[in-house]
This record gives sequence, structure tokens and C-alpha cells, in this order.
Amino acid sequence: MLGSTGDTLGRARDTRDMLGSTRDMLGRSQAFGFKVVCPGPDFAMLAKAVLSLGLWLQFAAGQNTPERGPQPSISNSEGDLLFLLDSSGSVSYYEFSRVKEFMWDLVQPFTFGPKDVQTSIIHISTTPTMEFPFDRYLSSKSLQQAIRDTRQLMGDTNTGKALSFAKEKLFSDEAGARPDVPKVLVWVTDGFSTDDISEPMQLLKDMGVTVFIVSTGRGNYLELSAAASQPPEKHLHFVDVDDLPIITKELRDAILDVIQANRLHAVDITSSSFRLMWPKLLSEETGYYTLQYAPIDDLARKRTKQMSGAHTSLVLSNLASETTYEVALIPESNIHYFPPQTTRVTTLAEEVSPAQVLISESGPRSFHVSWGPTPDSVMGYQILYGPLPGNSVKLLEVDGKQNSTVVENLAPNTTYLVTVTAIYKSGKEKSLSAKACTQEEGSKVRHLRFEDMGPNTLKASWDSADGKVLGYRVRCRRQSGPSSVISVSPQIHSVLLTDLAAGTTNKVCVKPVYKNQPGKGLCRMAHVQPATEAQGYKHRQTA
Repeated sequence: MLGSTGDTLGRARDTRDMLGSTRDMLGRSQAFGFKVVCPGPDFAMLAKAVLSLGLWLQFAAGQNTPERGPQPSISNSEGDLLFLLDSSGSVSYYEFSRVKEFMWDLVQPFTFGPKDVQTSIIHISTTPTMEFPFDRYLSSKSLQQAIRDTRQLMGDTNTGKALSFAKEKLFSDEAGARPDVPKVLVWVTDGFSTDDISEPMQLLKDMGVTVFIVSTGRGNYLELSAAASQPPEKHLHFVDVDDLPIITKELRDAILDVIQANRLHAVDITSSSFRLMWPKLLSEETGYYTLQYAPIDDLARKRTKQMSGAHTSLVLSNLASETTYEVALIPESNIHYFPPQTTRVTTLAEEVSPAQVLISESGPRSFHVSWGPTPDSVMGYQILYGPLPGNSVKLLEVDGKQNSTVVENLAPNTTYLVTVTAIYKSGKEKSLSAKACTQEEGSKVRHLRFEDMGPNTLKASWDSADGKVLGYRVRCRRQSGPSSVISVSPQIHSVLLTDLAAGTTNKVCVKPVYKNQPGKGLCRMAHVQPATEAQGYKHRQTA
């Protein structure tokens, strides 16, 4: 049960100071230390790709990036977790090291102990070997060091022998295993075995062991899907050894479904909410549930909810970030007595948005603004933009699920300050600014043409580009011979291309140079006549 006393919980962290008036914000732009970057087409494509990749990784598979570093602790789990580790000579030292990192990342958030999670490792080699018994390491620090100290044995890949050995150890008091707790086997393999695995694996599953398989090689899908627990889409993973962090959370959640099935536990934890799940103990006719929860540092703020006996889950929302809550579920049955179930859940740190603002696809009259991440706690975004220097600003508003927009009707060749502000559901605001430049209008070379000037020589001419051109850069990629680059002043609109081999086709590109952004080049293929046709030549236009 939750008590009614406890130290007063400290106040939430102060939010960052709001930006002042728009004019003040623009006036102080230089103090922000922004570097003016005027993105051209190549930069725009790169920036868009980088942002898209970052956002995709954040939102894929529950939309978490690959995990590193400390994770929120997971309590109220009970089970014996056995890793079947391929320690044979078919695995390189690098792969073995990466798998050890993956094993630790997978179990790091668990609470270890005789009433919680216990884990062990069995090596697959010529002869199977247990690295340590289940009950030896009952703290995160000692287990982490034990995994780091695990050494590769080399030898043959006798997986079948290792599975038979695992069947004995998973149910052995001598190995520290416990009766009447869930048993989980995680087999990490490169997909190769020198002996049969089907029979010993089936015996393990018949004894109630849940089998997860992670294949880092080219394993036979039909064989491995039959070996894993069903359904295979939940219990079988094919992934490159360098991409193991991508599946860490998904695999951990699947293991939790096994070892938390008979307890009150939390899933879908965010900075402001989590879902509580518990086994079906009552029905609508036999009773109801009372749920109590409060921050452990301020139990006097206890809140109570009641649900019918038909419920087996409940979402708690509007919670404080980075706060540990004590939760008690009390089954009120009119037939049997059920003891209360308790758990502790720590909410995540609030995801800050926007953490980055990128400008891309800049044109003379518009540019594209992108930002990320887009957490559920954000209600909407405001985009303020205005020219620098100046006090004229405009405002765009978009939905909280949107991560980009196009700013239009801008002046050419102008620097703008763009500020993206996240409006949180809690009322807080967070802003981030960036600078961008629009391009000059008409920044493209037109009408590139060639004139035959004699053996091995062509004259390339073009019409001038619009705007304040600083010069032109002419690149010739020869079919035979080295490439060359010629830079000329803005008043010159033609160059002679020499040393062109007879009978070749050469690529010629002319690009205008501007102060604030690259111009758009124009390329054409220049054909040089064979030597026999060039004798007695006359000046003429070429294609």
C-alpha cells in the first residue's frame, strides 16, 4: 500500500527563459553566434537527407534510436535468462566483442536478484561450457564486468550439444536456476552449426522455455524459424552484427512480455505517461480494482483510481518527467483474496524539441525549414521569420506532428533569421533559431555552344547569367586526357578548349560564381572530328 507521508517532492526544473519580443529576438541575432550558411542545391539535398535519416531512426520500431548508456531501470520482473553464445572459431574476435556489448545493453535495465532476474552464459564450442551460474552475479556492476571478462573459446560450433547442456542447467539448483519462474533462452548465432539442433531445441520448448534467436550471419530461415518460439516474427531476428543495437529494445520488450506476464508492470513509458498491465484476476461480476500511485519522494500526493474487474491495463498520464512513481494495484474480490501488487516506474527525461533546425531547398523566393524531434508532448510549432537586418517578421503555425514547412514569398538574395518554437501541452515553450539565404534570381547559364577552331581545339561560348556574377568556371572532362578547369571574369563569355583528341566526345560544364551561393551550371557534350575529316577544315558550329 502507499503511505501518506514522505518528503515533499522538489519542484520541477525551471523552463528556459522565453525569448523577448520579436524585434528584440531579431536584434540580438548576432549574439546567438549563428554562422550564415546559404545552402545551394547540393547542400540542400545533403541537409534534407541527414534530417530525414535522423528522424527516421528516431521513429522506427517504436521510434527509438539505437540505445547506448544508462536506461530506465526495470523492476518487478522475475525469470532465469540464459544466453547461448557462439564462442566457436567460426566467429571473429570483432563479432564476439560486438555480441558481448549487445548482451549487456539488452539486460542493463533489469533488476537482478533472487526475486528478480538472474542470468547466465553457455558457450557454444567443441564442448559446451557455462561461464557462470545464474545466482553468482546479482548486481548490474558485477554482471557487466563478468560479461566483459568473458573470453572466446574457439573450437567447433556444436550447438546441439550446447542446447542439451542448457536444458540441464536451466532447471538445475546447482547452476543457480529457480523452479517456477519463467525460463528464457537467447541464442546469438552466425547461422552455422555442425550438429543437429532440432531435437534438443524442441525439448527445451516442451519444457516451457521461451526461445529467442538472433542470427548475425546467413542462417537458414526455415530452420531457425522452426527452432524459435512462435510466432517467429516476435522471436527471430536477422541482423548484421554492427546493427545489433537496432533490435535491442524490441527484443528486451519481448523478453519482458515473458518474465512480467504474471505481475503488475509498466510498458510504453514516456516522459509524461506509462501504461500499467496486470494479469486477469477478476471479472466484472467478481469485483473491481483500486489503483494508487504517487511520486516516491512525495507519497502525500497519492492519487486513487477504480476500475471494473474486466480491466487488465490502464494508462497514467500527465506525470512529471524523470520521476519515480510507486504504484499499487489492489484487487477487491467478493470471492477470493488477492494480495496487492506493487511496482515502481520511472518516467523518461522530457524530449527537447526542437533540437535541430535545418534550412534546405533554398531558392530565390522560398526555402524549406525542417526540425526535430517531434515528441507527443508538443501541441504545435510556430515559425517566425524575417530579413536581416530589419524588424519585419511573419509567423507560420503548424501542427505538433509536423516536422517541416516551406517558407514562401521571400526576397531574392536576402538573409533571413528563422526561429522555430515548440508549444508544449504543459504550456512551456522552447525555441531554436537558424539563418538562411535566398538565392539570386536567374542564376543559370544559358545557350552553351561550341565552334570548331582547328585540330584539337573548340571554342565554348555561352550567354551571361543574371545577377551579380563574380565570374564563370568552365570544366572540361576529356574522353582522352586530363580534365581541366578554367576560371574567367564575368565580362568573358567564351574560352578556347585545346588538346582535345580527335574523334572524342568531351563533357563541358559552365557554372556562374556568386558571392552568397553557387550558380546553376549548364553541361553539354562536345564532339571533336576525326583527324581525317579535320584536314582542310573550316570554322563551323558543332553540336
